Amino acid sequence: MKGLVLSGGSGTRLRPLTHTGAKQLVPVANKPILFYVLDNLVEAGVREIGMIISPETGKEIQATVGDGSRWNASITYILQEYPGGLAHAVQTARDYLADSPFVMYLGDNLIGSGIREFSERFRGETPDAQILLKAVEDPSSFGIAEVDERGHVLRLVEKPKEPRSNLALVGIYFFSPKIHEAIGQITPSWRGELEITDAIQKLIDWGCRVQSEIIDAWWLDTGKKDDLLHANLVVLDEWIRRDVRGEVRGHSVVTGRVQIPESSVIVDSTLRGPVVVGENVLIERSFIGPYSSIGNGCVIRDSSVEHVVILESCRVEAIQRLEDSIIGKNSVVRRRDGQTEGLCLMVGDDCVVEL
Repeated sequence: MKGLVLSGGSGTRLRPLTHTGAKQLVPVANKPILFYVLDNLVEAGVREIGMIISPETGKEIQATVGDGSRWNASITYILQEYPGGLAHAVQTARDYLADSPFVMYLGDNLIGSGIREFSERFRGETPDAQILLKAVEDPSSFGIAEVDERGHVLRLVEKPKEPRSNLALVGIYFFSPKIHEAIGQITPSWRGELEITDAIQKLIDWGCRVQSEIIDAWWLDTGKKDDLLHANLVVLDEWIRRDVRGEVRGHSVVTGRVQIPESSVIVDSTLRGPVVVGENVLIERSFIGPYSSIGNGCVIRDSSVEHVVILESCRVEAIQRLEDSIIGKNSVVRRRDGQTEGLCLMVGDDCVVEL
């Protein structure tokens, strides 16, 4: 079985970060979201992976991910010239997929479990499609599936005004080659895109077997600032273990589940986990509060931060309190005069914010 990872799109909901970078490469707990996706695929035994990229961010993704050798996998990059919908992405990858069954995985989705058991069930039972579902509180905001008592999908509805189900489609789908025939029979939606839900509905209309799996673990869409911060919180809370190997000097206190690599230095500071610190980081006379991810090469001085995602090579200086914030790569946030407290920022790459 092959994999198809969707890593295109413009990431408009995460701007200004995505003006200069791919949304799938934004880090959660100092690890690009896309890497979690690839980890899950390879752990499920999928080692031939096609990756859909866009003209805007494709080169960055290729440079970061490489040929797949990091995962002992083979990655083939497939250019989608324009964002024509999920089904259009499958259509674009038609030659690569050939007649192989495949798993399609949205590159900006995180789930709190692996997909091996779902993959094995798909291989064993060979339905024409298998979709992952998660119960949600607000089904009118999602694509919703109506299923029978055996888990067979009866109907798919996109953002229904009067939902008959609370089971939302997670961005992970298993398909037989039959999906290509279904995509060939659908037309663009009102958005001008070929919708994968329309193609799956076509399979249902033809009497094909479309099976569902309900995931018990958490599922996070990282498409917006608050979503990304929440994803960072959840991953730090559940997956981070204490590992302090860096230099901790002076009157420093490091408590809880904190990760500090050997190349980083903590001076006269307090770190209260869960916190992840990247390589070659210097933290001086500062407080790093829970649910913070500090990227490689950052410098934080005379500041207090909590519940933040700070990307690589940033400087935060003399800021009394920075919270609920995302700071893009190579950016500077500093105080020049007076007191600054309670800041909540969304800063793109290569910015300077002086207060």
